[in-house]
Amino acid sequence: MENYIMKSAGLTGAQAEILNFLFKNGQCRASFIARKTNRPRGVVYRVLSELEKMSLIKRKDSEKEVSVFIPEHPNKLEELFEEREKTIKQDKKSFESSLPELISAYNLASNKPGVRFFEGSEGFKTVLFDTLKSRTEIYTFVDSESVRHQKEMKIINEEYVKKRKKTGIKKKLIVPETAKKYFPKLKTDFTEIRFLKEKFYPFQSSLQIYANKVSFQTLDEENSISILIEDKNIYKMHKLLFEYIWESLKSDN
Repeated sequence: MENYIMKSAGLTGAQAEILNFLFKNGQCRASFIARKTNRPRGVVYRVLSELEKMSLIKRKDSEKEVSVFIPEHPNKLEELFEEREKTIKQDKKSFESSLPELISAYNLASNKPGVRFFEGSEGFKTVLFDTLKSRTEIYTFVDSESVRHQKEMKIINEEYVKKRKKTGIKKKLIVPETAKKYFPKLKTDFTEIRFLKEKFYPFQSSLQIYANKVSFQTLDEENSISILIEDKNIYKMHKLLFEYIWESLKSDN
């Protein structure tokens, strides 16, 4: 039972056995431990050195006598559990951050569309910033005025634009004609813009098409919902529709 508890604290089988032996027998020489545990002396010395570094035992040296090893109080094991708990929490956070990518990979491999829902400004940011992982050009329908009229979304979008420029990911935007005043340049190294006729306006949502993904985001401050879909066939259909509309719109360049 003691060995099992010690292993739960993160000790190896050899470390648990030798530490438990010291708890029950007090200070011992390495040769005595090796003989009683039926382990090679070299292995015992290595394990004792490991336990000493973990502050679970201490070594007492003497000029005239062979060194002996003394166990520290068993309460020291509690510190290992606390450290292990911190590590588990950190590992869990890492797992949670990588889970969406694992789900996406699973869905693509098993040919199942992956659908995720997000709410609020944090959800808006999560879905928007997901496009920065894209290795393909991003196609976007968006009502820029709706974004600009909402302080939180405007701040998120400004941060996003800066990061996208750093990554060099290209983007094509289709926006309502009423947003022309916000775009002094219709084409830069990273962005091209074309305008949708006023009769199709307004739409308080955005659509991002990129890297086998499609995302929809409502731009209504009272009901902000973001949906991220990963499916190559849905992506291809929306990409085709975007390209058809893009080509039908007059370029003012």
